[in-house]
Amino acid sequence: MIQLGVNIDHVATVRQARLVDEPDVFQAALEALRGGAYGITIHLREDRRHIQDKDVFALSKHKSIPLNLEMSIAESIVHIALKVKPEKVCLVPEKRKELTTEGGLAVSRQLPKIKTIVSKLSKKGIIVSLFIDPSEREVRAAKKVGAHFIELHTGVYANATTAKKRNLELERIKKASTLAHSLGLGVNAGHGLNYDNVQQLVKKVPYIEELNIGHSIVAQSIFVGMRKAVSEMLTLIKDMENGKTTNIKPAQATV
Repeated sequence: MIQLGVNIDHVATVRQARLVDEPDVFQAALEALRGGAYGITIHLREDRRHIQDKDVFALSKHKSIPLNLEMSIAESIVHIALKVKPEKVCLVPEKRKELTTEGGLAVSRQLPKIKTIVSKLSKKGIIVSLFIDPSEREVRAAKKVGAHFIELHTGVYANATTAKKRNLELERIKKASTLAHSLGLGVNAGHGLNYDNVQQLVKKVPYIEELNIGHSIVAQSIFVGMRKAVSEMLTLIKDMENGKTTNIKPAQATV
């Protein structure tokens, strides 16, 4: 059964727009869990554009909240992760000027450095995932550095403008997932997934244990509430796993 991790970064984005205390990130996490989320994902960026250090420490204190910390491999961020010891971390690439993460971590070009970081985190009892593009080279590199999971970057699939491009990318993701599973790696996936494209991914790609979805759920929650937005996404995922296609569209105003 595929689990759903909910990324609540953009709840913090709204809060930081006014540098106030609302909306409350902690309450958003609780509402997502009440809607059926398996865990909560937050990305502590080096520029602190949304999630702040206080959010990481506050959420990590509550063991009832399964926390997945997305993070760069910068020394200062690794230090924070080692201090707060979240249940899971996902190492991701990070560029200061990007709107969102643009691609997977180039593990194969940084084997010694990433292996050292994975080792440090693992020794603290933290489950380590690597956010990578769906390529054989990067999957094998993730295995070499000792990661427990990979998270396959689904952004190219999500942004595909034609059925041909979408299907080609689905095949790439499928091959990467199958290879990772054969190597003993757990497989997660995420980036750009929404209420329109999630079902085909679930239908076509085997071995996925968790999908991490953020922006589309937070956007839907503005109109229907976080709990219902999460529940609706879970319905799409679970129904497709059971061979049933369900049609849930983003909330739209009626005239």
